[in-house]
Amino acid sequence: MKIRLVKSEDYNKISPLLNDWWGGRQITDMLPKMFFDHFNDTSFIADKDGQIIGFLIGFLSQNKPDEAYIHFVGVHPEYRKNNIAKQLYYEFFRVVKQNGRSVVRCVTSPVNKVSIAYHTKMGFEIEKGDKKIDGVDVHTDYDGPNQDRILFIKKLV
Repeated sequence: MKIRLVKSEDYNKISPLLNDWWGGRQITDMLPKMFFDHFNDTSFIADKDGQIIGFLIGFLSQNKPDEAYIHFVGVHPEYRKNNIAKQLYYEFFRVVKQNGRSVVRCVTSPVNKVSIAYHTKMGFEIEKGDKKIDGVDVHTDYDGPNQDRILFIKKLV
């Protein structure tokens, strides 16, 4: 497996995979092509024998000079539990540090228990919210009405 930077043309390869990798959920709107056009120096693809088996879309904050943000991560279902995401995260952390940043943020939905467990295992802390769901701090209406979210932060050393 190798990890490389994404290219604009990778959008047409990844977009069709999204709904399949997420069990038929319609999530392609969460990853517009413009991310591949504008964040390709901080976004990565994991490739094995010419097949995309994972990706991470992230960027450096324009408004917060010490921060970076991970927007979307996906791993082919057959390759989960093989540390693909971990390698993608570490590559992102490396680039973030090279760019003088020391804070990484990301967001997930309260129903995404796998994501919550993964991020805490990776050393992210859950930011204090305005309510708790299943004992986890949540930010009410973060992404609009009835779109509560869990906010994560990781300080790089």
